[in-house]
Amino acid sequence: MLTVVISQAQGRNPVRRKLEEDIATGLLHESSVSVTLVPHLYDMPQNHSGLQFLREVRGDLVVFSWLYERAIRWTLDRASVRGIEAETLLKAEDETDEDEDFDDDRDGTDDPGAAGIGSVEVPSRRIWCIDLRVPKSAAECLSEIQRIRQEQADLQQQTVSVGELAGVGSDEAGLMAWIRGAPSADQLQRYLHPERLLEARRAFDAGTATLEDKSLLPEDTGRRWYPVIDYSRCTNCMECIDFCLFGVYGVDALDRILVEQQDSCKKGCPACSRVCPANAIIFPHHKTAAIAGAEGEVGGLKIDLSKLFGGDSGESALEMAVLERDRELILDGREAVGMSVGIRQKHREEMDQLVADLESLQF
Repeated sequence: MLTVVISQAQGRNPVRRKLEEDIATGLLHESSVSVTLVPHLYDMPQNHSGLQFLREVRGDLVVFSWLYERAIRWTLDRASVRGIEAETLLKAEDETDEDEDFDDDRDGTDDPGAAGIGSVEVPSRRIWCIDLRVPKSAAECLSEIQRIRQEQADLQQQTVSVGELAGVGSDEAGLMAWIRGAPSADQLQRYLHPERLLEARRAFDAGTATLEDKSLLPEDTGRRWYPVIDYSRCTNCMECIDFCLFGVYGVDALDRILVEQQDSCKKGCPACSRVCPANAIIFPHHKTAAIAGAEGEVGGLKIDLSKLFGGDSGESALEMAVLERDRELILDGREAVGMSVGIRQKHREEMDQLVADLESLQF
């Protein structure tokens, strides 16, 4: 059995909603596929029933969301929804931004994830993460699901029948097959019967919704802002916890860095992402693609010298991060600290060397 979860777009953009509904409708009658819709993946708090549902899904999982593939994967990981990374053919031709030619020489390797500490407790099931901004139609998504199903069949991963696993009638076979425990009645309505959720959504869009329609929809979510750690890149250097002065980061029982107080993060501030030497910190809604999770480099302390003489501000990523942090400190009623706090010595040395290099340039 393949479970397909569609993480809905923020707002009620009609084009995006139609794509979501066309995918869900196209999969509703596929006997080997279970489909459901949840609110926007990044906006759901950790106790939201949508994330609780995702944590209980067993077997292979496809997640469609309006985020970069890497942002989807590590937002799921943060919610303890893990699996082996599976490759999708629905990829953007160019997901990187202006930093795509960045010459990465960290640790003598060209692979930004080579030194990553990795995730923990990863089950053997596979997860496909698909950015809904990539396909041009629902037909492309449905075709990819069929390809994945064939891949499943080729690997002979489906070994028992849905009915045997679930112990429920055929109407609730599907998603119920992979759920442990006893989901509440409203969860069953919301996530096991997506056709009812779709009807309720359409009623709200048409202005004909009733209180019963409201009861079929998941709990509301607000727009959120917090960092997501890509552990395939993170080296556990702890520079983010040194730099952030708002108590966002902490360490777990294994002494691994984690986002501990996500709601303490300052909306719109990506400063910690800029200082991360491994480019491992993602802010999925940032306007810069590499910070939002595209396969590019945020920039670290490297600087394109041509920007200094081409009319740009010439600020390095570190300088920009310090300015962003100081602004948030002032707004928080605290004193700006500039480069005096949370900047490691090696960064200072690199900045000093950069200044020296610039001073030695001859015109």
